[in-house]
Amino acid sequence: MSVRTLPLLFLNLGGEMLYILDQRLRAQNIPGDKARKVLHDIISTMFNRKFMEELFKPQDLYSKKALRTVYDRLAHASIMRLNQASMDKLYDLMTMAFKHQVLLCPRPKDVLLVTFNHLDAIKGFIQDSPAILHQVEEIFRQLTETYGGLSAGEFQLIRQTLLTFFQDLHIRVSLFLKDKVQNSNGRFVLPVSGPVPWGTEVPGLIRMFDSKGKEVKKVEFKHGGNYVTAPKEGSFELYGDRVLKLGTNMYSMNRPVETHMSGASKNLAPRTQENIAPNPLAKEELNFLARLMGGMEIKKPSGPEPGFRLNLFTTDEEEEQAALTRPEELSYEVINIQATQDQQRNEELARIMGELEVTDQPRQSASKGDDLLAMMDGL
Repeated sequence: MSVRTLPLLFLNLGGEMLYILDQRLRAQNIPGDKARKVLHDIISTMFNRKFMEELFKPQDLYSKKALRTVYDRLAHASIMRLNQASMDKLYDLMTMAFKHQVLLCPRPKDVLLVTFNHLDAIKGFIQDSPAILHQVEEIFRQLTETYGGLSAGEFQLIRQTLLTFFQDLHIRVSLFLKDKVQNSNGRFVLPVSGPVPWGTEVPGLIRMFDSKGKEVKKVEFKHGGNYVTAPKEGSFELYGDRVLKLGTNMYSMNRPVETHMSGASKNLAPRTQENIAPNPLAKEELNFLARLMGGMEIKKPSGPEPGFRLNLFTTDEEEEQAALTRPEELSYEVINIQATQDQQRNEELARIMGELEVTDQPRQSASKGDDLLAMMDGL
């Protein structure tokens, strides 16, 4: 597993979250000033310098529930509020969209272009805020510095780590089903057409060489697809043509998007029981969350400006029905952790969490994420 995967996972999922929230804010006719404030506050928190410093440290990926807790915190960094069912749907859409992008990346290195597409769109949300724009551009430079010199093999390991993280997530998304890029069982359809990866040739020809390296024979074969040569390589510069469209905003048109549990996902064993053995990394996960959330600058609403609730569903009735029908094992609770910028409080939080011990006795929970949430509830 690659220890350089977490920043790419977080930034791409965060980009998808912003796309979805922007679409729902427009669909619910939230006033423009409030919508901008929500996006600006979330982006400012997401790209906070101390938060990013923790994120970019080489480290293994943690459980889905641990990361989900961070996104719960991030989504509520402004005056907007989401209830449980809407937050569940938001996270489902985020994960399935990025999984689709990782699967379709022509080259493992192109996951970096997908990330840049997300950052380009995020910069579009904050054009009228130079301070936040500077934060995003600094992270762009850090990405270039961290990943620009990695080999093809290292990017392949990053892609493998991402696919392992998304393994067994087969949630059906109405938009993907309508566009026929997802089957009814929640699995994605891999295309057999379009441009081949940059630097490679269109399949259909086998060349044979002798011991001296001289070509002695050519054999053609039918590959069954409709491939073309890639026109050019996408730009890895701060501003440039990425060429690759994966990671751009698929919600730019007002299209309703629903999520549904597939038959395979209704079998909760692969999805929720990540490991039935006692989890020796639970303490590390808790420290990971403490460090990340300690770096978040959550801006409390100032003045008389009231908050508002955002619904990821078309109607309140659909949202209530989703909350009632969603399996309890797949629901996540919002964890409230007091992690302000006060250094003394952060150190105290880290000290308390560091003193927690993981016993050898098996817990009743089936995953390390459950262990993590149970320990947090006990704080």
